[in-house]
Amino acid sequence: MTALLNTLPYARFLGLQSHMEGDDLVVVMPFADHLIGNPVLPALHGGSTAALLEFTAVAQVALAYPRLRLPRPIDVTISYLRSGRPVDTMASARISRAGRRLAHVLAQAWQDDPANPIASLTANFLLSDDNA
Repeated sequence: MTALLNTLPYARFLGLQSHMEGDDLVVVMPFADHLIGNPVLPALHGGSTAALLEFTAVAQVALAYPRLRLPRPIDVTISYLRSGRPVDTMASARISRAGRRLAHVLAQAWQDDPANPIASLTANFLLSDDNA
């Protein structure tokens, strides 16, 4: 999956890396100074956190349903639960329901403990646009 992420320019800018933990795909966004959105706290920029979650969801769907084209987002909702500290951030996604054309995905980002997420994503992806 890291190869897939390397084809996406913004994912390369974020430095995203991936690995498998058992059957779960985990995407890591290593901390870098350019990811800071609020230097006073300091806290990660919400856009970089959202991108991490969306790329993780896309990678999970692409892994589960390999196709010629990447799944396209239909709608994405991000919930920011707490400020992201200036440390590495991890994310994983779970496909909660998928059909022939659509997939519903849930993802979470965390820093130290997966039980304490800093943000979550709920999204629907178009798997196939055969009749679109």
